[in-house]
Amino acid sequence: MPRSPSSRPSGARSVSPAAPGKAARGGAHAIRIIGGDWKRTPLPVLDLDGLRPTPDRVRETLFNWLGQQLDGQRCLDVFAGSGALGFEAASRGAARVVMIERNARAAAQLRANQARLAARTIEIAEADALRLAASLAAGSFDVVFLDPPFGDAALLTRALVVAAPLVAPGGRLYVESGERLDPAARPELAGWSVVREGKAGAVFYHLLQRENEE
Repeated sequence: MPRSPSSRPSGARSVSPAAPGKAARGGAHAIRIIGGDWKRTPLPVLDLDGLRPTPDRVRETLFNWLGQQLDGQRCLDVFAGSGALGFEAASRGAARVVMIERNARAAAQLRANQARLAARTIEIAEADALRLAASLAAGSFDVVFLDPPFGDAALLTRALVVAAPLVAPGGRLYVESGERLDPAARPELAGWSVVREGKAGAVFYHLLQRENEE
């Protein structure tokens, strides 16, 4: 269903993007939104250890899987980092996008980018991701993005335990990891199946849904 003007992210055409490829002050580089109302808008991203924006090609594939537009959907980006996934979702019509980021500098950059876009559908929480996510109501999001820091298998497991119940009936769980996910080998993913997956460099990415919703 086409979006009405009132459902579009506010300020979608008010951004004056910086020159492509030009680093922002303070050691930042830029990501580029690849679809929706803010298509081709570059957003500064800080160069911080462990900050690993989802590559353009992976985001394009993911949003092809999700159907390009997310009109009216509720999205949660548990480890927001650069905000690449959350801003992309908001650009494509999501009604609510919650981004959780613990690092104070990264969270400040997310807020700055939110202000540049006048993105009223985005909420940014500077908090411990798993602690905050665990306090949210079950089934309260249509899409949950889960991209925890690589190399910590225990963190990935804890994140899956917290994130999976937050997905509403008919919703999707997106996971990036340093290894291929096998739900059959993970008790925390009992009742889930991988419906799409891919690999880009060292990144494995997966779209999951509950098995009884296939």
